[in-house]
Formats: sequence, structure tokens, C-alpha cells
Amino acid sequence: MKYVGEAPQEELATGERSTRNRIARSVLDHGPSTAADLAKRLGLTQAAVRRQLDALVSDDVVEAREQRVYGTRTRGRPAKVFALTDCGRDAFDQSYDQLAADALRWIAESAGEEAVMAFARARVAGQSAAYRAAIEAAEPGTRTDALAKALSADGYAATARSAPDPQQGEQLCQHHCPVAHVAEQYPQLCEAETEIFSSLLGTHVQRLATIAHGDGVCTTYIPRSGHPTTQTTDSDSASTSKSGRNPA
Repeated sequence: MKYVGEAPQEELATGERSTRNRIARSVLDHGPSTAADLAKRLGLTQAAVRRQLDALVSDDVVEAREQRVYGTRTRGRPAKVFALTDCGRDAFDQSYDQLAADALRWIAESAGEEAVMAFARARVAGQSAAYRAAIEAAEPGTRTDALAKALSADGYAATARSAPDPQQGEQLCQHHCPVAHVAEQYPQLCEAETEIFSSLLGTHVQRLATIAHGDGVCTTYIPRSGHPTTQTTDSDSASTSKSGRNPA
């Protein structure tokens, strides 16, 4: 179709931008996704999604990665998934990262690393009242899902799902972290969050991955009742989360 004049071209450009924004938002809400996943989720053709993904990769909004496989790896090459880059997350994140990092640096220099951890715990404790109310109002089998919904209300785009076999439990996935850049420098923020999840759910939990560490999603393993696991810190899970990188 041949357009005449400027207006149709502008409308076409606006439509392209809208589609790219929808794709980027879908990756934010659901974590690293294949082109097929995005096409199904958004009602688009895979060809249209791939065209927009190429543009988003060129703009450094998303990046292509090999899909992480939990459990036994099947034959063939892993599927390619697309995850938000730091620049892509910045488009959604309006937090004052540098101010927060400077404040925590001042705390660490003035009162030591223990004071940073104390701040992190106090911060999460202040947020946890709403989480606790949501969990206590839920049936025992739906408490992880209730926590995910409460976290989503705070901007974490969280979901709950069954853990892959042979694990006996659930995975709490946070597809967005408003403080990821600060947590990269101060892992105490992630550690305090893991502690509060354990307290709220009444069981040990295991942090498998964090956005601050460079993973596409913050993932916490929550065992079902009767299948306890040892809680680990983010640094303990570095070797299983992403080889060769220091976690948040």
C-alpha cells in the first residue's frame, strides 16, 4: 500500500512504536520470552514480533539469550528468548537509583555494612504488612499466589508457578525490580527480601536468581509443606544462577 502525504506515515510509525511498547511491556510482565510466546500472548504473527524484536534489540531495549533449562536438558539447541536490558528497564523504572545508592554508601561508610543490612530489613518490614494480610487471608495452598499478587501491586510484576520436576514446591517469580540497580551494589536488599519471604510463608526458601545479578527474573523456590530446603543467600546461589557473575 502506498501512502500519500505525511499523516499516514506518522500513523504507521505510531503503530510500530505502540507494538514495540506492547512487546517490551510483555517481556517486563512475563520475563524472558520467545518470539512464539510473545506472538501468542499479544495476538500477533511471529513474523511481526520478530521484526519488532529486531528493532528493540537494535535500540538496546531487549537482548537475545539462550533459554535457561531447569532439570534434564532435551536434545537440540535451546530456544532463543528475549529479555529486557538495563536500558529497557530504565524506560519503566522512575526510581532515584543514584540517590538511593549514595545514601546507602553513606550509611556503609558511616556505620558499617551491618547498618546497611539493618536498613534493608527495616525497609522490607515496612512493606510486609500488606503482604502478610494477603497471605493470612488466603487458603494454605494459594499463599504463594497471594504473595505474588501483593508484590505485583507494589510494582514487582510477580507470578507464582509450580516448580519444575523433581522439585516439590513452587517458584515465586518477580519480573521487575524497582531497585535492581541499587541492589546490584548492595545485595543486602535482596537478602532482606528473601528473609521476609521465609517469615511470611513460614518455611525456608531458596533464592535461585535475581535481576540485580543479571538474570531475567528474580526467582525464589518455595518448598511444599513436608519438603523443607535450606535457605541460601544470593551469593550461595551464584554458581547455580549464572556462572561467572557475582549476584546481588
